[in-house]
Amino acid sequence: MAMTVEEVEAAIIEKATKSPKPQLYVSDFYACDPERGPRDIKKIANALVTKGKLMFWSSGSTTMYAIPARIKNEEGKEGVN
Repeated sequence: MAMTVEEVEAAIIEKATKSPKPQLYVSDFYACDPERGPRDIKKIANALVTKGKLMFWSSGSTTMYAIPARIKNEEGKEGVN
């Protein structure tokens, strides 16, 4: 049975929270729902950014996703939105 958008959002948040690294590529979230395509996962991740549950983090060349509190705690400062 296919996962609902809410279930995928919860899986993405869980992965971002429990991951050993604080910043994740959108491709890291693909395994949260293998039945959805990459574009759908990216749309859901971007919706979580809009809701304030995730934030964009940039290394300068790549945009990644992170839990705002993890960036603040692990880098000792606010992340870039």
